[in-house]
Amino acid sequence: MKSIQNNFDDYEVNKLLKKHFIELRSVSPEGSTHVLDIDGLKNTSIKFWSLWEENKLVGCGALKFLEANHGEFKSIRVADDFRKKGYGKKIICHLISESKEIGIKKLSVETGSGNFFLPARKLFTSCGFKPCDPFAHYKLDANSCYFNLIIN
Repeated sequence: MKSIQNNFDDYEVNKLLKKHFIELRSVSPEGSTHVLDIDGLKNTSIKFWSLWEENKLVGCGALKFLEANHGEFKSIRVADDFRKKGYGKKIICHLISESKEIGIKKLSVETGSGNFFLPARKLFTSCGFKPCDPFAHYKLDANSCYFNLIIN
């Protein structure tokens, strides 16, 4: 898989991110939606990657710097043609590898608690993430689940 950084303006990437935002906002109660739009992902505290296989967009993901060695995964999304084929795990492994290279020691992620988000929770757990308390700006919320992973 090939990765490209910060290519938000690519048509396929833009389309995937917009679908991601619309879908997550539609299944998350108001006040419990933490998905970033494209402008939010362009913040200097965030690194974003799109992942490609043979010129086809596989998916994307971002790392938000919370502290010097603590990052949060954001906007992890697998393109429809690659869903249920193990690419979610490949994207997370890529993001973990990129995180290690820049000195991140702890990764955190917030996802929804509803049935829609069950595959995401299973995916993070399968990648070694453990449930944790809210981190950074998050507060206890019945609509959210929080996970972290200590990496070496």
